[in-house]
Amino acid sequence: MAVEVRIPNLGESVTEGVIVRWARQDGDTVRADDVLLELETDKASMEIPAPGSGVLHILKPQGEKVAVGDVVARIDEDGAGRAAAPAAAPAAAVPRSAAAAPAPPPPARPNVEAASEQDTTEPAVRAVGPLSPAVRRLLAEHDLDPVAIRATGKGGRLTKEDVLAHLERARSSTTAQTPLPAPPAEVAAVPATVAEGEERVPMTPIRRRIAERLVQAQRTAAILTTFNEIDMSAVIALRAAQRERFERRHGIALGFMSFFARASIAALREIRVVNAEIRGDDVVYRNFVNLGIAVGTERGLVVPVIHHAERLSFAQIEREIVRLAGLAREGKLALADLAGGTFTISNGGIYGSLLSTPILNPPQSGILGMHKIEKRPVVVDDQIVVRPMMYVALSYDHRLVDGEQAVTFLVRVKERLEDPARLLLDV
Repeated sequence: MAVEVRIPNLGESVTEGVIVRWARQDGDTVRADDVLLELETDKASMEIPAPGSGVLHILKPQGEKVAVGDVVARIDEDGAGRAAAPAAAPAAAVPRSAAAAPAPPPPARPNVEAASEQDTTEPAVRAVGPLSPAVRRLLAEHDLDPVAIRATGKGGRLTKEDVLAHLERARSSTTAQTPLPAPPAEVAAVPATVAEGEERVPMTPIRRRIAERLVQAQRTAAILTTFNEIDMSAVIALRAAQRERFERRHGIALGFMSFFARASIAALREIRVVNAEIRGDDVVYRNFVNLGIAVGTERGLVVPVIHHAERLSFAQIEREIVRLAGLAREGKLALADLAGGTFTISNGGIYGSLLSTPILNPPQSGILGMHKIEKRPVVVDDQIVVRPMMYVALSYDHRLVDGEQAVTFLVRVKERLEDPARLLLDV
């Protein structure tokens, strides 16, 4: 009896995805709930478990686009017992002459380069463990079999450095043994769409979705940006004084993002329209804040959401940021982690950005951009002093938010960060 492996319902508005990795090989014996494949949609990546136990027969290859309901594999529940039977056949029944004949060579594995004896024997018995996005991308780009590469990572995991070392060994071996042949006449000419020195690769579903949403934001919203600057002296002093105590008490580091999150939440309570959205001919106001935190990953920018952030303390916000950022970088965010955001904060300062204009995340009406903290001369009480300053930017939908409201929002954020006792007292 065979059990079908189907692409499950992926959530609202998600109908298709791409198989980015098969965790098991065709013909492997699997157990119920083993991870079979990783699917990437335009919103997130997810792992598809085995619906039963038996021998896996893959029907859709890695890299293929699949839709909800598609059958991508079958599991032969009766095949596990039969698969072991041929291996148990007694060798004594084979005629001596047949036993002396050389065995036919095993079928060649595509794209497995020549390597040392250690490289060809050790990986053959190694199970393929979880692969990072960087490793998966290298394997896909060079069409490599992870089983054929020696793993040196913790717990036998395959690392990016392992793959690069394998490619370097293969390149050195190929260069030393044979010169590169001239390309056939039919492929010698460079295609008109790809110039020499260029590489053409298809966009990932997530990158396509990012592109679509950014263009949608530019076309459908009247985006305007207003700026201000914040003296970060008080926040830096408070953070330095309480950092160790905070970490001992809560088991997590105290960063700047929780200060900006709490300051934004307080400002959104006062300037509610920045937390609202246009829905048809109506304006929808909210009494809660689902705070999106932009996270840069190897596959592009994603915005996981801290739901009901207005209910959370500094420590709870920091813990959620770390949890969601970790899931984002591992490609394990669930669709629920990305849905329902009402306002977003993006920190370009971690990359060294001094000033930028963030783009809205539709259908939200506001996004706050943080930037690099830099010491600059400023005038305080008619005296020129050096202070750690940060430029902040609020991009907003001018169809809904007026300039006065946008400026007031930034001023309220500035006031609370320059006097952080107001955040603690909620005033």
